[in-house]
Amino acid sequence: MRDRAEKLEAVLVLGTVGAPERRLLRGRRGRSVEAAGPEPVPTARATVVRPEPFSSAHEAAAWLAGLRADRERADAELARATGVLNRALHAHRVAAADPHPRDVSPDQALVVRAGFGSGEEAAGGRFAEAWELPRERWRARRSMEAPDERFAAILGGREQVLAGEELVLRARADLDAGRPREAALEARVALEALLAELPSAAALDTDRRAVGEAANAALRGKLGRDRERSLRDCLERMETALKRRRLGG
Repeated sequence: MRDRAEKLEAVLVLGTVGAPERRLLRGRRGRSVEAAGPEPVPTARATVVRPEPFSSAHEAAAWLAGLRADRERADAELARATGVLNRALHAHRVAAADPHPRDVSPDQALVVRAGFGSGEEAAGGRFAEAWELPRERWRARRSMEAPDERFAAILGGREQVLAGEELVLRARADLDAGRPREAALEARVALEALLAELPSAAALDTDRRAVGEAANAALRGKLGRDRERSLRDCLERMETALKRRRLGG
């Protein structure tokens, strides 16, 4: 995978584990069943390989030891690998004109590993040495917002979902995935939706200019660092307003 300057950024290896053989799949007519038993589920495996090899096994081992000892380094490495995978998913979404494949986050992974080995080992999901990150290192912590209770309230029709909530989530996903132009355009509509739907968010009116300027810049091309930083601040204030609503404030 290459960046916009066509510099090799990473090698992404995708594979499927546990998929049934095609010869065992049934035809198009379906089949009668008496019980809905569990079906085997294939697992997707994504391996992000750095473009430049380590100079020695000692250097590779020192890199891995550094990740195990430094949480910030491990988190940064995980974020970089997730970004590479999401760029590939974004490319697939656009190329296939399919809106349904979405970006992923580390907390959706069944397991996260960091390691080193030969190119053949990496392509096959094997390592000369590897470390499996403990789940608490990347799993999202449960907040005071009680999402399970709100989920039940939404499904039960006891709570209404604002259009602005979904738009803010989409803007956040694009911004975190390195797509600030898309995020700016979504943030403009999200802000207008929140101002119309959420009376307690009236203070967000002061962000209209900054968000509008970011969206206009997005239509022309790049936002620039200052506008992107301003957009991030505005989006955080929208998220804070929604959080207050969820907490009943």
